[in-house]
Amino acid sequence: MAKAIHSMLRVLDEERSIDFYDRAFGLQVAERMDFPEFTLVYLRNSEADFELELTINKDRTEPYELGDGYGHLAVTVPDLDSEHARFEAEGLSPRNLVEFAPGGEIVARFFFVQDPDGYQIEVIESGGRYV
Repeated sequence: MAKAIHSMLRVLDEERSIDFYDRAFGLQVAERMDFPEFTLVYLRNSEADFELELTINKDRTEPYELGDGYGHLAVTVPDLDSEHARFEAEGLSPRNLVEFAPGGEIVARFFFVQDPDGYQIEVIESGGRYV
């Protein structure tokens, strides 16, 4: 059976991205692999084995166009309200809290935040299918 191990994002500024993912999600550099044309930085925390791979192309000076195919990454947290407040205190500009209840019953509570390169990350309160 297949095992998901990482998701890759192309980023423009390594330091800025590492700072964002550390402050937002406690992701630390697990490994950094430097090559002549690009650098790979693998980020993780103690919550899961899954990693976020940042790819920094050394000749790139312009921001990446995300196009209309990118959706979002998602993470879960036990206390959404305190995380939202922490994001605000960190100056990470989280969007408003949402209670998703299409049939009248709450399916999920979440907010989105945008990383320095424009990628959207959904922060979902743990519970139900989102454990």
